[in-house]
Amino acid sequence: MYNSSSITEFLLLPFADTRQLQLLHFALFLGIYLAALLGNGLILTAVACGHCLHTPMYFFLLNLALLDLGCISTTLPKAMANSLWDIRAISYTGCAAQIFFFFFLMSAEYYFLTIMAYDRYVAICKPLHYGTLLSSRACAQMAAAAWGSGVLYSLLHTANTFSLPLCGGNTLDQFFCEIPQILKLSCSDSYLREIGLLTFSVFVFWGCFVFIVLSYVQIFRAVLRMPSKQGQHKAFSTCLPHLAVVSLFLSTAFFAYLKPPSLSSPSLDLVVAVLYSVVPPAVNPLIYSMRNQELKDALRKVMSGFTSEVMYCLSSAKHS
Repeated sequence: MYNSSSITEFLLLPFADTRQLQLLHFALFLGIYLAALLGNGLILTAVACGHCLHTPMYFFLLNLALLDLGCISTTLPKAMANSLWDIRAISYTGCAAQIFFFFFLMSAEYYFLTIMAYDRYVAICKPLHYGTLLSSRACAQMAAAAWGSGVLYSLLHTANTFSLPLCGGNTLDQFFCEIPQILKLSCSDSYLREIGLLTFSVFVFWGCFVFIVLSYVQIFRAVLRMPSKQGQHKAFSTCLPHLAVVSLFLSTAFFAYLKPPSLSSPSLDLVVAVLYSVVPPAVNPLIYSMRNQELKDALRKVMSGFTSEVMYCLSSAKHS
């Protein structure tokens, strides 16, 4: 019989049982992780260095890229290490830290996606008030609120979850630590307290979802009333990437947490967790750069500048 005071580590669900498949999973996730680092790193550099991108929309995109980097770095490196070294264990403290950072980064990302919907609504439906409603001060306050709310929610959920007595073993049916997996190990009715907190969070997230939907209803109505096809195309080019990111984020997360219990199985839960925790941070940079000409131009300047620096260094080394 386990209890929370005797548990020093948790055992995570392995991706595969054979050594060859473990190494294959390591190589696959290493490629995804490097792609996420490169894509989000390029967006961060382009927005920071490109003066034409110093606008509210790209300021929020910069924050989103930071959150994506943090989110994928919270879960994937540990999973890759487990596959590479054929281990399953994660320390009690490491599990608590993983839950805290993952919940914090995912909730803050959702708040930023909601803020970005408001940004697009103001830009298209109230362009004359854009500078007032989304001033530098207002943008900083909204960003601080998103980061702060994420920390507060995560701290509350993590502290409450790990205050529960655990007597259901120390094996988690997931490749990283998740609150629902920890709750399965609880042997006390006090887990209902955490379920209450999760229910409250669902209402908050549902409110954000409704706000995003209503914003885009107004946006599409305004765009379709534009007399210029070029204006419509420009408006859609700034809205569709954000809408695609929101759809990817919500569809994978909702399926992971709201799917019927009859569909639940360790293998399916593993695949779904990869879809909502690994795929969006890696794919988001591609989605945002695909139809955004300003971002493409800034990325080309970053890449050309980097190439020039490399060629200069090589030339200097050759002549020295």
